[in-house]
Amino acid sequence: MRCSGFLQLSINLAVVVFSLLAAATAAQSNDNTFTINNHRTKSRRQTNCNAETFANVLPSSAKVEKVEYVSAGSTFGEPLTDLMYPISPTNLPELCAVIISVASSSVSAYRFGIFLPAEWNGRFLTVGNGGFGGGINWLDMGAGVRYGFAVVSTDTGHNSTTADIRWAFNQPEMRTDWGYRAVHGTVQLSKTLVATYYAKPISHSYYSGCSTGGRQGLKEVQISPDSFDGVLVGAPAWYTDHLNTWVGKIATYNWPAVDSKHIPWESLKPIGAEIVRQCDANDGVSDGIISLPEQCTVNWTDMKCTSNGGNTDSDFAKSTNCMNDDQIGTLQKMYDGFVLDATGEQIMPGYLPGSEAQMYTVLNYSDASPYGVGYIRYFVLNDPLFMAEQYNDSILQLAESLDPGNSTADNYNLTTFRDRGGKILLYHGAADGLVPTTAGSLYYNRTVETTSGGNVTQARDYFRRMEIPGMQHCGMTAVNAPWAFGGATQAASLGNDTYSVPGYSDAQHDILLALVNWVEKGEAVDQVVATTWKTSTDPSSGVLRQRPICMYPDTATWDGSGDVDKATSWSCGLVIFPPPFFCPVFGIVRLVAYTMSGVIIGLC
Repeated sequence: MRCSGFLQLSINLAVVVFSLLAAATAAQSNDNTFTINNHRTKSRRQTNCNAETFANVLPSSAKVEKVEYVSAGSTFGEPLTDLMYPISPTNLPELCAVIISVASSSVSAYRFGIFLPAEWNGRFLTVGNGGFGGGINWLDMGAGVRYGFAVVSTDTGHNSTTADIRWAFNQPEMRTDWGYRAVHGTVQLSKTLVATYYAKPISHSYYSGCSTGGRQGLKEVQISPDSFDGVLVGAPAWYTDHLNTWVGKIATYNWPAVDSKHIPWESLKPIGAEIVRQCDANDGVSDGIISLPEQCTVNWTDMKCTSNGGNTDSDFAKSTNCMNDDQIGTLQKMYDGFVLDATGEQIMPGYLPGSEAQMYTVLNYSDASPYGVGYIRYFVLNDPLFMAEQYNDSILQLAESLDPGNSTADNYNLTTFRDRGGKILLYHGAADGLVPTTAGSLYYNRTVETTSGGNVTQARDYFRRMEIPGMQHCGMTAVNAPWAFGGATQAASLGNDTYSVPGYSDAQHDILLALVNWVEKGEAVDQVVATTWKTSTDPSSGVLRQRPICMYPDTATWDGSGDVDKATSWSCGLVIFPPPFFCPVFGIVRLVAYTMSGVIIGLC
């Protein structure tokens, strides 16, 4: 008679625990190391760093691909085969590295990797992926394990670079792995492996991911509310059927290159600089950063070439990067968002002023962004010959009805996650030129409405979001804005042996540590201090700027006298600044305070 799966798992766990106890008893009580083959020394914990430890508890659909002991200061990864993440983390702490492969269907499979540190803090962390790429995210795992977490990442069922989507052609099972199944299966199975290895349960489970990684985190919360206690979501590309379809449509705004509407990629950065010049001071501080892009009203006359009626006093209107009416129309469409041609209805908001320097990611491939046209070709239509100029809005309708891979994370009812005490922190760069900042706020607003009846104050008990002025997609900046705060992929941008925020590895500067405190100590996150350096990706160059990033609906305001590059000169509150104007009598800039009740208080 065969044992049930649950009973067999219990027996396997008991065997592993017994083995651990036996090994511990056999070891010398005053010796913290032992010798393997008379020449290799490992910590006691590494006695279990072998295939048998994990094979004993794997289901029949999974197998151990690799187990390797990694000594302190060493490296681990797959530099020769991982197309998405070929750079391996270095200077790792002592750990056990494991790779598992899982058959997800008769024609598909995914892999995942685990880092199991010798000094474990009891916490579990899943890190996400980027774009349509397939590969185990070893770099983010390397950053995560330095905190003391046991860390896991999946390849999502394929091996490709971020914008190569050809793997999805006529492969519905592989799309499903990418859409949600690989992450979900990885989380469920790896939790068992972690508990087996350490012979004790996980204390708390966390997630950190940006872009596609942000979508993955939201999707897992929606389908499995008990997977994580705390979720860090960056720039989520959650609206797959709308966002990627719209990116496909965007090509029709800007191409062909001979058309008068075309904006060349070389012009985007100076266009962005002019818009910063116009809207920088909206927050009362001229620092080269648009802090309130939602309140930026572009003066198009200053952008228009003087030969087309532009402002003859505008330096930009007289420059080689000035715009004609058709080019202005192209940029306005980017701000307008996804608008249906037949009805004029906006079904998804657009990019914010200040994001122009990164708009090349959707406007200026050789003809169309692969994130858009590739999604339409290989996910929606199964037609590799589809060309961008063939786009019409019926493709959106098809994408909505199919939702290939079940990847769209549009369930706004997080009641179960909320009620079990789960916490979400969502962040988005205000200058994101790939996934519109407004997409993150759209998901937040719909969730607040669905789960909390529109009550933002109530929603802050489980869901908070922040918008980072001047930050681009997931990190980095074109305007020397503070951008590093421990978000997903950010440490990897600073080097392959980096974690947290170099020099500031604490909950005041690191959003992941702040999330841990919120989950485990009940310390709600009101702000986190972001950092940038004189060379923005080189901490050794010295700190250039730090600034608090506030949780919505609060906004960071300057104290009026301190150094604007010091975080201590700013504070979070419910005061925001409209475009400056003057009181009719006193000639003093007027401030407007928006309170939680919606009352507007004018001060002169």
